[in-house]
Amino acid sequence: MGVAGPVPGAAGTPRGRTAPAMSREEADRALARLSAEHEAIESSLLALQDHAGRRLLEGAELTGLTKGRWAITEQAISLLWTYFDAYTEALRTAREVRARHRWPTPAELAELGRLLGGPAVTLPSSGSLASAPLLSEELALDELVTRMNRWYAEALDVIVTADAVWSALPARIDMLAAELHRTRSLAHSVGVRPGEHPAGDDLERITDELTALRAEVVRDPLSFWVPATGSSAPGGGRPDTRRYDDAARALEDVRREIEAVLDVRQDAEQRLMRLRDVLSRADRTLTEARQARVEVLAKIAAFEVPAVSGPPTALHEQLATAADYRRRAQWHRLSPLLESLEQRADDELLRARESLSAVTAPLAVRAELRGRLDAYRAKVARHGMAEDPVLVERYDQARRMLWSAPCDLRAAEGAVLRYQQAAAEALVPPQAGPEDRRGDG
Repeated sequence: MGVAGPVPGAAGTPRGRTAPAMSREEADRALARLSAEHEAIESSLLALQDHAGRRLLEGAELTGLTKGRWAITEQAISLLWTYFDAYTEALRTAREVRARHRWPTPAELAELGRLLGGPAVTLPSSGSLASAPLLSEELALDELVTRMNRWYAEALDVIVTADAVWSALPARIDMLAAELHRTRSLAHSVGVRPGEHPAGDDLERITDELTALRAEVVRDPLSFWVPATGSSAPGGGRPDTRRYDDAARALEDVRREIEAVLDVRQDAEQRLMRLRDVLSRADRTLTEARQARVEVLAKIAAFEVPAVSGPPTALHEQLATAADYRRRAQWHRLSPLLESLEQRADDELLRARESLSAVTAPLAVRAELRGRLDAYRAKVARHGMAEDPVLVERYDQARRMLWSAPCDLRAAEGAVLRYQQAAAEALVPPQAGPEDRRGDG
């Protein structure tokens, strides 16, 4: 909410004394300014009421610092609406007084001075929201706005801060917990369990810490906030992630230790997984090449398109044999077979990629010719020669060839070259003739 400036004719009015009367112009300016302030305050309060952080705070079981500050904030929000209603009523009364006559009487101007500049609003006092009981006090409208702005900023700071912590930390904790779950499963698969291996005990401690951390963040988000130094803006600062960062580093240390165990027992499985991936990519590439070849044969004429071989069946059979060796722990047979398969699988993937490139080469050539033709046409158009009959004829001929199916690439390339040559000749400026030269005598 914007802070209202001093009301004309009201600055420095002592408490308990009647404000001086305003002129008609001063009253109109004050009413216009206070009306704009009223709209801004109403918009701010409605936005505060609809803020997602406020709804979360109302429905949460809060503890600690957040519980205490939210209790004060709820009181502030309630008083904000009470003060806003009083502001609205005072402004309505002032408008009614001003609307009585086009040229207000001295008595009406005095009344406007009291309403707009003097302590004309009687409200419960709340210099400290935590104190009780509340005493009544009289405030001028500018004092009322100043106090509302202060409460609004304090309430918004609590709401925005809690919302920022809830938006950042629980999601990160959940992601780390998911990673912890995967690490625990992996640890159990290689025999790393609590009471049997130090890494298993560490996993239990990290699990307990993340569970406790999430519960604390949900119930007391304000205790996980680091305010920005020198900033008074609502929500200035950042979430405190130190405990989360410590847990993440501890989990990473455990993960590296488990990987050291896996390197001994799962090297073969990792190599088998890579082989499956390489052969799968080779199969997909060959399938793509076969589909591309059908497309090329349908769209390109007078161009030799190489055939595409079938999938590497023999390699897949040998890969199944290698997996069987691993299940039976026949490491002496698995090791040389894996070395042979890895080299042949890489060669197969390279061959599949080369096959795809060779098959799609005609489409690339056609695309290059299309691009070259359009580039020369744009160049000709920039020089104002787009309507040249020779150029139009050669462009249409080349375009028909390139956008027809099937496309004769050799003939189309010749047509593009002819268009290029015609364009180059047309763009050369003519030589000046003897009759155009000027002599001295």
